[in-house]
Amino acid sequence: MARIVVGVSGASGTILAHRLIQALSTLGHNVELIISRDASLTILKEMGEEFASPQKFVKSFSEELRARIRLHHADDFSAPIASGSYRFDACVIVPCSMATLAAISTGLADNLLRRAADVALKEKRRLVLVPREAPFNEIHLENMLKLSRMGAVVFPPIPAWYMLPQSLEEMEQFMISRLLDQLGIVADIMPRWGES
Repeated sequence: MARIVVGVSGASGTILAHRLIQALSTLGHNVELIISRDASLTILKEMGEEFASPQKFVKSFSEELRARIRLHHADDFSAPIASGSYRFDACVIVPCSMATLAAISTGLADNLLRRAADVALKEKRRLVLVPREAPFNEIHLENMLKLSRMGAVVFPPIPAWYMLPQSLEEMEQFMISRLLDQLGIVADIMPRWGES
């Protein structure tokens, strides 16, 4: 099974991180989780008090799924994922704030989340960034282009209305399905275009 680093930065859209971790761990994959300080504040606002600390966020999953999640402190540079010699299959930052995007694009690895992305780039591993901002300014776009040229996948969480979603949850599930594709995870959790 795959080992995926999931970084949660302070941008809006933290529910996507929760849903992605749920999908990965349900499919039997291992998650190396980093939640930034700012992400904890956003989680509190978007998901409520029962998710508001990194420990509470992890505790929200079933015991079986928690066994596949390893939580790292955002300032712990001694964590294995800070080293290129530690094997992980992919890294995803979901959601990815513009500050995190800018830091990664310039090689500023000043916390574990940004360091894990830096390791993914230098080791030529999959790096998927889910920027949550609108509209994008020229600096944002230049940073995204720079990272794309380095091999990262820039994946804004844009819903697909052609799927005729009936709820916000269906839109989120579609995005998670597409994210899994970008991470190299085979999972048919949503119908694909052309399938009935």
